[in-house]
Amino acid sequence: MELDLENEFADRAYPILASLVTPRPIALVTTLSADGIVNAAPFSFFNLLGADPPICAFAPGDRDDGIPKDTARNIRATHEFVVNLVDEAIAEAMNQCAASLPFGESELARAGLHAAPSSVIKPPRIAEAPASLECVEWGTLQIGGNRVIIGLIKRVHLRDELFDVATKRVRTDKLHTIGRMASPHWYCKTNERFEMIRPG
Repeated sequence: MELDLENEFADRAYPILASLVTPRPIALVTTLSADGIVNAAPFSFFNLLGADPPICAFAPGDRDDGIPKDTARNIRATHEFVVNLVDEAIAEAMNQCAASLPFGESELARAGLHAAPSSVIKPPRIAEAPASLECVEWGTLQIGGNRVIIGLIKRVHLRDELFDVATKRVRTDKLHTIGRMASPHWYCKTNERFEMIRPG
């Protein structure tokens, strides 16, 4: 089977690709509006891109009426954001943050989540998240109808039990993030894992 995403299947690109490229990590992004209102929104078009310097990227689309989502508008104004990772404990709260609310209305209270202060940027992180990445916008790429926001990761916050101080490694056995699976409503848990040793 061959699918032409430029012609016959152009209008099906999102559901096809979002169902194939799985699992995808979820960024629950917190930003501040120009007047100080916290916005929280989940994005599964998200990943790390490098470590020197540490960078991540996510792609917030537009609303159905073509207006950029609050996250993109806030980053354009402030150039700062926090990527909060999503584990099983806050999965349903993350889903509540996907609701379309009027601009300037915060999703945190609706989802039962709480803001915690960041260290070097103004937007808060989410207290209940297992880990949070404080980011400063490096740049935003506009590729057709896609907006890709690249962030420089300035600080990482994570629950104490998730970091082994002696080895300076994340205790992945205690991190139970969820992943995005097939469009439109499927997710996965990440507690079933296997190890493969890379050849020398």
